Amino acid sequence: MSKCLAEMAVEVLSTADGREKTRLSRQHAATWLAARAADTLLPVGQASPPLRPARPDKPELLSPRDVPKRKPGSPAGRIALLHAVAHIELNAVDLHWDIISRFTETHMPPGFYDDWVKAADDESKHFNLMCDCLESEGSFYGALPAHAGMWRAAEDTVDDILGRLAVVPMVLEARGLDVTPGMIAIFEKAGATQAVEALQVIYREEVAHVAYGSKWFHFLCGRHDLDPKDVFHQLVTKYFKGPLKPPFNEEKRAEAGIPPDFYWPLTEEGTV
Repeated sequence: MSKCLAEMAVEVLSTADGREKTRLSRQHAATWLAARAADTLLPVGQASPPLRPARPDKPELLSPRDVPKRKPGSPAGRIALLHAVAHIELNAVDLHWDIISRFTETHMPPGFYDDWVKAADDESKHFNLMCDCLESEGSFYGALPAHAGMWRAAEDTVDDILGRLAVVPMVLEARGLDVTPGMIAIFEKAGATQAVEALQVIYREEVAHVAYGSKWFHFLCGRHDLDPKDVFHQLVTKYFKGPLKPPFNEEKRAEAGIPPDFYWPLTEEGTV
């Protein structure tokens, strides 16, 4: 008997090994998307996602203040940067499958699930690209400690789909649009072609993920006759710890459907 989409999501969330998690993620994404391409809608169904996804024994997860700082211009610093991005991408795989399975009681159109399945598939590819880069440098995912706070946004918004959309794609993933060009420049300077090409793929595809968040956030605000900007400010103030930090990639944020008056008021200089 075939699994519903929510059960597929929980299977990914319950798989610890990064390479196996992303293999399963891509397999389930292909199943869903092939059915949609054939004008068939698989059942979304219901399942019980874990509060925290399964994780490999390594990397050791540390408080952000305890993660060692390395100079990005050094070879060790570039490996640390690749490792940090791999960790972010693996968390993103789980975040996208979690939103698919966590909020099934909120009726959403099929396009909602199409978008997050595509995003999970992209993030799976991104994680593997980063692992390939690490391995070509003689390292691997798990070789260094990593940030323990990546899942906090998911736990904080476990019963608030609008909060989840505001904080994960529209704040955390939007931050990736701000910082990735600088990372690409570091690897370009080092002549690290493989890393440059991988990060360019990630940068290009992350715009769509932020746009999915903005689209469905506005959709739900419209359903409930809420002002999206006001609700965004309220939810980010509630769930995100601290102000948003410029500089912002205003061009890519606009391309993803997030105008400046959403995020500038949430900086230290803002008034919200």
